[in-house]
Amino acid sequence: MSPLPSLNGLRAFEAAGRHLNFRAAADEMGVTQGAVAQQVRQLEAHLGMPLFDRLPKGLAFTTTGRGYHARVTTAFDELRAATETLRPEPDKVLVSVTPTFAAKWLIPNLPDFSAACPNADLRILATERMSSFHGDGIDLAIRQGKPPFGAALKVVRLFRQEVIAVAAPSLVAGHRLPIDPEALSHLPKLHDAHDLWPAFLKQLNVADRSRHGLRLSQTALALDAALSGQGAALVSSFLVRHDIAEKRLVQIHPAALSGEQDFYLLAERGPRRGPSTQAAFDWFASKAEAEA
Repeated sequence: MSPLPSLNGLRAFEAAGRHLNFRAAADEMGVTQGAVAQQVRQLEAHLGMPLFDRLPKGLAFTTTGRGYHARVTTAFDELRAATETLRPEPDKVLVSVTPTFAAKWLIPNLPDFSAACPNADLRILATERMSSFHGDGIDLAIRQGKPPFGAALKVVRLFRQEVIAVAAPSLVAGHRLPIDPEALSHLPKLHDAHDLWPAFLKQLNVADRSRHGLRLSQTALALDAALSGQGAALVSSFLVRHDIAEKRLVQIHPAALSGEQDFYLLAERGPRRGPSTQAAFDWFASKAEAEA
């Protein structure tokens, strides 16, 4: 029997072939871009032929590489299926969401989910990293982005990107709402990784005149700081709908910042989805529609 190539090389080739990009494959596998490129080079050396053409902005299959990738992908699918047969979890639903979406929307809505999907064993993977349906074994993903996402995915838009300014009532107690742009410019600002305050203030034709601001890595942390009265935050309106209704936060200006990065529910097409995964998919879609 001829020796098989390295399993790591085959994994790197399979991931790089799906993305046609070494960096995206590296992000999925949790290794460096250089490590993926090296594994693929070693596989090509083992086979004695190139599998990819290296382009300035990605990869393209060679004729041999395309056919080989199809068969390698089939082999990995068979390995996954064989493993799942040994440890079936038909009701498990692993959903990948950002930490902010998990903390500010999904977890508060879990009682409703449990009532609607009593048989689903929901598991939450809260990460900023783009998860892989194959590599991470996720069933559903909710991400902010812009179509197209690929023909292999079933996609439903859950929420439009509509960013509003909010603050604790105590922070704006001395102001009449809605606060005027000049007064807003002087409020302390809470900045997250999206850094949307410059664009928000620009559409109001004012500059940021606050003496200090707090910078945080996640929108969820900015929201927590806003709830404690430390400053004004910019956040997608659906994430604070409940806090505004309960008067823990107030929308301090009617302006909204719209964008093309809406929130989408993603799932693989095909027969792999079990009844609990389908029920969870339907719940997310109907819950978002009800809140629209």
